[in-house]
Amino acid sequence: MSDEIELDSESTSTTWAAFGDLMAVLLGAFVLILAGVIGIQLQLSRQLDEEVKQRQVEAQKLKTLEQALAAPLAAGRVTVINGRIGISGSVLFALNSDQLQPEGRELLQSLAAPLRDYLGTREEVLMVSGFTDNQPVRVGNGRFADNWELSAARALTVTRTLIADGVPSSSVFAAAFGAEQPVSANTDEAGRAKNRRVEIAPIPRPKVDSNGDAR
Repeated sequence: MSDEIELDSESTSTTWAAFGDLMAVLLGAFVLILAGVIGIQLQLSRQLDEEVKQRQVEAQKLKTLEQALAAPLAAGRVTVINGRIGISGSVLFALNSDQLQPEGRELLQSLAAPLRDYLGTREEVLMVSGFTDNQPVRVGNGRFADNWELSAARALTVTRTLIADGVPSSSVFAAAFGAEQPVSANTDEAGRAKNRRVEIAPIPRPKVDSNGDAR
């Protein structure tokens, strides 16, 4: 009789030991899962915080730019859309020309000081982009082979004018887009006039590594 009681006791002890081990394993797995969930939540929270901060930076950047250009904006002489300053080509140049008109020269002169002040507080440079409509360059105009050359010449004219008016040459460069990236349909004169434009866009200044190479 005592032997049977002893065997039952040993069996019960073994069962409880196995049950205890199983509970320990389950508890360990639960802790690992919980830690993983908390880790993911923290990572998502950090990503959300970074995104919010980035949006705040972009909003402040746009506000600063609009404040710097308050006068020409109020006069309707330029637009600022997503941080890009837009100037109608007809204000700056005659058709098929890269020579500044008096009104365009005056406008760029009014922009130079605010842009210089803006750049002085930020690690950014200005990309001056020239755009045209999709109409071929006028026959007989031997200066430009196509719209690419015309847009490049206009972008360079604006860039050099800004530099002459005080924008540091190290903080501005020219880019040509020809008839690419239109903002309106080229099906009528009103649409084509919108596409003949120059844009000035602040972009991050390229980083320079220890070898002096931009990256």
